[in-house]
Amino acid sequence: MAQIAVAAPLNTLLSYEIPAELQDRVRPGLCLQVPLGRRQVQGLVFSVGPGDTTELKPVTSVPENPLPLPGTLLELLRRAGDYYCHPPGEVVRQALPAGLMSVAPRVSTLNEEHYALSEETGTPSGERQREVLNLIRQEPGISRSRLRDLCPQMAAPVKRLQELGWVQTETRERYRDPLAGAPALPDPKPSLTEEQQACLLPLKAIVDAPSFQPFLLQGVTGSGKTEIYLQWIESVLTEGGQALVLVPEIALTPQLVGRFRGRFEGRARLAVWHSALSDGERYDSWRRMARGEVDIVIGARSAIFAPLDRLRAIVVDEEHDSSYKQSEGFRYNGRDLALLRAQIEDCPVLLGSATPSLVSWYHARQGRYQLLQLMQRPVQQPLPEVAVVDMTDCEHEQWLSPDLASAIQGALDRQEQALLLLNRRGYSPFLLCEDCGTGFHCPNCDITLTYHQRSRELICHYCDYRQPPPEACPQCEGHQLTPKGIGTERLEETLEQTFPGARIARLDRDSTSGKRGHQKLVDRMRAGDIDILVGTQMVAKGHDFPKVTVVGVVSADSSLNLPDFRAAERTFSLLTQVAGRAGRADRPGQVLIQTYSPDHYAVLKAASHDVNGFLEEEQRFRQALAYPPYGHLVNFVLAGNRPEQVEGAAEDLSRHLNRFPDVEVLGPSPCVMARLRGKTRWQVLVKADQRGPLRNLLSRMNRGGAPAGVQLSIDVDPVDMF
Repeated sequence: MAQIAVAAPLNTLLSYEIPAELQDRVRPGLCLQVPLGRRQVQGLVFSVGPGDTTELKPVTSVPENPLPLPGTLLELLRRAGDYYCHPPGEVVRQALPAGLMSVAPRVSTLNEEHYALSEETGTPSGERQREVLNLIRQEPGISRSRLRDLCPQMAAPVKRLQELGWVQTETRERYRDPLAGAPALPDPKPSLTEEQQACLLPLKAIVDAPSFQPFLLQGVTGSGKTEIYLQWIESVLTEGGQALVLVPEIALTPQLVGRFRGRFEGRARLAVWHSALSDGERYDSWRRMARGEVDIVIGARSAIFAPLDRLRAIVVDEEHDSSYKQSEGFRYNGRDLALLRAQIEDCPVLLGSATPSLVSWYHARQGRYQLLQLMQRPVQQPLPEVAVVDMTDCEHEQWLSPDLASAIQGALDRQEQALLLLNRRGYSPFLLCEDCGTGFHCPNCDITLTYHQRSRELICHYCDYRQPPPEACPQCEGHQLTPKGIGTERLEETLEQTFPGARIARLDRDSTSGKRGHQKLVDRMRAGDIDILVGTQMVAKGHDFPKVTVVGVVSADSSLNLPDFRAAERTFSLLTQVAGRAGRADRPGQVLIQTYSPDHYAVLKAASHDVNGFLEEEQRFRQALAYPPYGHLVNFVLAGNRPEQVEGAAEDLSRHLNRFPDVEVLGPSPCVMARLRGKTRWQVLVKADQRGPLRNLLSRMNRGGAPAGVQLSIDVDPVDMF
């Protein structure tokens, strides 16, 4: 009997009979085909054992050349699904690439011819034949595509050499390589500072005999955290292990891959894994990993499910970043699963950040994580000076204060670069009729439409609803439709007017569409082809621009005033991270933070680079309200088409949850975004001092208990309340 997770939203594993002819082939970790009702589906075998199979349906088929998952990865999938209250089949579907969990695969393997010399001796008469033969002799097993690059007119000579018996042909599987054409950045191994050596020492000490040990690497921006990753992983590879490196954003993978390729070119096999890859690239990368043909995997949160059976090191870069949390469906946290996988694999895990999350910092203070610190930059370059600009003294809709404009002009005069952060896309947050005050809202979501001037559209950034701006107000037929507020498009326009002749570019989701769009813009910035770069939070994370000496934050209040208990922590991290882009080389940096809340502790602590001071103050607020890390949360979100039905279901759920002991139930209440993608949404938040009461509650409640027409989503350890 086999226990199998099928590709369907079922909250349990299903049991199947193993036919006699398949007894020797069915084993845990194998993807195979099974019946489900009247259809055939793919499933993943979690266990095989004795049992009554009298009324069980038999397994339908097993692939010819299976690549079973490692047992430790199976355990991770099982425990992750249980912890986050998500159906096991849906967990598996999100963890595995397309083509493995579908009966009709959307992708297939590619084959390519490879050439080698036969046993024949002598020399062919044709000049082109001799040229091809020499190339094959120099590179035995050369692929058809490689040979075509070296000798474009190779088809006829190769065919003739095959006929004459000079060349033998072998057909091999060809991988689609997402790294093809990506540059390897020169990255010579530097001498470490005393601080770096002290941080690397305990990591290297457990390479020979790895065991589960969480480390928190707290290092100021530009302090050389990546160099710690590189040298630790180098020692792991020397012992025959594999390494997994997680980054919070897909946009950060090219830069990190470039550094790793520059350091390990010819010595280690790299693979990347994230959702921006094509289905074929993901399928091929997964099979390379499953076959043990990869030494280092670099990817976003879903890379935590990489099928590595010699995993000896896990790195979570920018561990504080909320992007590690999946916001829909299987709502897992990649950082937390990295800790769980390290525990299952019995290997160390390194969490790195200039601004550690309060939860990780708390665990380090409690001795659960070993704290490693880098408080100085390697070249002894001081951290940039940060000034807080009080925007209440500026005129209405003055986007650039005189201080910031002057600093940017100074950078231009010195032929240096400036970087501006505005965490809001589009031209302006909304369009307003000056005559009657009418605004324009998304018909599907509880939010105003953002005006994009380049495309002449009003766009919802949640459901992607679009409409052209009207010529006249639909309410009063007035023509005074005015953009209000500022987004990155409008800031770019303002900069072009203020600094004519400056080369200005914008880095946000709208300007980086297409494959490698983000990397091309970053490459231009590093090459010095851009004078001023303006963008959303994408500009704040992980980039190393040596010529940037001026950084400006245009509106620090956009994230500070969100209705979320983590708003101050997110704002502090963002301000500190973007400030760290300035003065990373041999030129001093200058940072200006424009805000209407100049006395807020998140702004003041960021301005003084006081990470520990902020965390100390923030923890007092969290402790008083029993929020993480001093408490634990589960958010129940109900959504449906009928508002009164959703509200009633939320009230029923709240009454049910109040029956459980040792938990505090908050709500029901409408979500911050009470309507999203056409659905009315209510939430019930449950708090507890310990995880035990919450686990008891989740294990005893019916996950499918919402009435028909209402969808219930369970968010364990939520990172936002939206």
